[in-house]
Amino acid sequence: METIAQREAEIIEEFSFFDDWMDKYEHLIALGKELPALSASLKVESNQIKGCQSQVWLHATLEDGGIRFEADADAIITRGMIALLLRPVQGQPPSAVAAFEFGFLDPLGLTAHLSPTRANGLLSMVKQIRLYGVAFQAKRG
Repeated sequence: METIAQREAEIIEEFSFFDDWMDKYEHLIALGKELPALSASLKVESNQIKGCQSQVWLHATLEDGGIRFEADADAIITRGMIALLLRPVQGQPPSAVAAFEFGFLDPLGLTAHLSPTRANGLLSMVKQIRLYGVAFQAKRG
């Protein structure tokens, strides 16, 4: 299995092919379109990420020692953002997810090009992903 660092490097390389921000934005939208829809039964308040302008749902389960994330959002750019955030951590052990800094966001220029409300939403998503790592770590003892 690829490590978080390997996946992070792939994402940075992938986004480096785009010269301007609009191309990166289009790529983010494409990632959102690829994200499998979350079943309606999981679109409940307990799975909703607070602090996002759009409605964003994140569900996680522990399978074979790794966290399996499922997510959805009601705005296409936000779907792309959550899809991007989940790529490095999908299937990774709880300790790795809890400790992950999401350092790839700065080289992508993502945080610099988002509106303040979207940037806050992005931080809320990062926080929730990491919290699942902490929670599953605690359950395993």
